[in-house]
Amino acid sequence: MLYAFGFGRIGVLAGDLYFVDPEPGPGQEGAERGVRLEVRLLERGELRGSRYSAQPIEVGRPVWRADLLETVDGPPGSLNRAHHHPRFRGWEPGQRSFDADLTANPVQWVEDQLADLDGLLERAGIPGDAATAADAKAVRDCLPEITDAVRRLLQKVKDGELALPPGGGDEPAESARASWL
Repeated sequence: MLYAFGFGRIGVLAGDLYFVDPEPGPGQEGAERGVRLEVRLLERGELRGSRYSAQPIEVGRPVWRADLLETVDGPPGSLNRAHHHPRFRGWEPGQRSFDADLTANPVQWVEDQLADLDGLLERAGIPGDAATAADAKAVRDCLPEITDAVRRLLQKVKDGELALPPGGGDEPAESARASWL
């Protein structure tokens, strides 16, 4: 499932994720599941028809990511692998950053991060201007809807409805990524 919130030049996307890395780093062994949230750049494309045609929208490169993840073999809702990536290099995430508040109260943590979108973008290397300031205000105004979507996704993962392995988990996967993000 994917939720997308679009503003002037910034988008906030959230979706469920099931992931198995065939070459995990230390402490990352085994399958992970949970919710991924990304702040991405948005662009409007040129119309491909009349002025009444649908507007092409590009969901561009990510600038920040929060992974509200847990091990599949662990207790549901543990978020024992929750982390975030404060910065990207192109399409590749930077180092994982861990924050105890992220695991303890993920929805509030996400709300706090997005409430300071100006600071989040600055730390991600995106220069501020009038458009990003307007987006920051719009994101703050939309925080109840965004956090409600994150809360529902987390609950559906915990209930075993989302973040499922490909093929229903009939055969264990050595490598998998089931997600929009």
